Amino acid sequence: MPSHLFADRPAQPPEPGSVDALISQTRRLRGEVDAVRRDTVVDDDDAQGRWQRALCDLAVHHLDDLREHLGQLKEGLPAAPDIVEVEQPQAAPETGPEAQIRVGSAEWNLLTDEVSWSDELFQIFGRSPESGALPLDELGSTLFSEDQPLLTAWVTACLVDGRPIDGEFRIVRADGRVRTLHMRAEPVLDSDGCTASMWAVLRDVSELRRSQRAVRESRDSLQRQREIAQTERRLAVELQEAVLPPWRGSLRFPYGSAGTLDVAAHYLPSATSALIGGDWYDALELPDGCSMLTVGDLTGHGVTATSGMAMMLGALRGMAMAGIEPGPLMGWLNQLLETSVQPALGSAVCCRYDPARRVLSWAQAGHPAPLLFRHGSGRSLLPPEGVLLGATSGASYGQAEEHLEVGDLLVLHTDGLTPRSIEFSRADGTERLLALAPRFSAARSAQECVRIVIEEFGESEDDACVLVARVGG
Repeated sequence: MPSHLFADRPAQPPEPGSVDALISQTRRLRGEVDAVRRDTVVDDDDAQGRWQRALCDLAVHHLDDLREHLGQLKEGLPAAPDIVEVEQPQAAPETGPEAQIRVGSAEWNLLTDEVSWSDELFQIFGRSPESGALPLDELGSTLFSEDQPLLTAWVTACLVDGRPIDGEFRIVRADGRVRTLHMRAEPVLDSDGCTASMWAVLRDVSELRRSQRAVRESRDSLQRQREIAQTERRLAVELQEAVLPPWRGSLRFPYGSAGTLDVAAHYLPSATSALIGGDWYDALELPDGCSMLTVGDLTGHGVTATSGMAMMLGALRGMAMAGIEPGPLMGWLNQLLETSVQPALGSAVCCRYDPARRVLSWAQAGHPAPLLFRHGSGRSLLPPEGVLLGATSGASYGQAEEHLEVGDLLVLHTDGLTPRSIEFSRADGTERLLALAPRFSAARSAQECVRIVIEEFGESEDDACVLVARVGG
């Protein structure tokens, strides 16, 4: 950093036109970044939004510094203290963040003990020019106590060994405000090569460091949230895999002379979210020779939803094994969800199939009704009364019956398979399922029917479950 005192002739400023163009570009870019910053909506829980806003703040501070430095470059280096300056017309002062003084200069003459500070440096230190500039041995009194030895070592190395200073320290102004200053300084040598004075430029980097700290903290917070989300997802996946039926692919219930029930099911993860929901499916052979079929869904995602799903599915299995019919079973599930520590809402459908009579008894709680496919066409079963689980205390749930025939196909699914959206209603999703009737008729197994559903609905916005059961002779 060449000193203005050590130059043989006054430094010549660069061409005004090129610097003016850079200043204009910087001002335009600053406005564009500031517009992005204003448009960034930040919620308290949005770590990524806070990180983006902090990066915009940091970019604005850098551009402010760049424009200020370019302005100084345009004006040229300041004249030596013993040269009378011609007062230049000043532009109207800026308001807002641009009005913050960031750069000042100083010279400490070791031969005459004279100290010269620029007006900007007085403002940075919060001192009035009438109180005078601080000599080097008193400069440390404004610093944080832990920064004072650092400055002492820098000044000693600069004056004795001729080493330049390039470092930061914190000061406490007279008004109690703490500022972080970046100091660049070097010795000015006399004709004999001895140190005659020290010249320095001090830059207030408080806002810059605050912005950098905000970026760092928001980035760390975002990283922590991502790690927590990854951990929760892993736990949710492990819990889901432990709770859902151990069988994969197809399951076959033989009923002797009453035929068989070919069952297949599949969990479809969300195509737009990495979160695991509370969807479940299950098929269970009961002690009395009947079979239980069920699908359901709890609101929410993550460990909370999967742990609630584990509780509901465990209770459902237990009550089904105890012989409780689907309607009363739904009432007990509703009461269980009401009294759980983590309140939630749920929907479910529970079916009990009697192979001897080929009768399906079923109940639902705010859930899409099973679809029955027969002879190449399909229809939705007429649902009995039933509100969402956990929505109403003491709710009663109706129960319906449907006589099945050999070759009939049942499709049970959670509402994530046919979600409501702006483009499609849930009825549209049901129609898409019913339109698969010809393909289901040509399928040779329940597993093949599940693959057909996956091909049609594999890119669902929400996670979903589908269960297919085919009545065999």
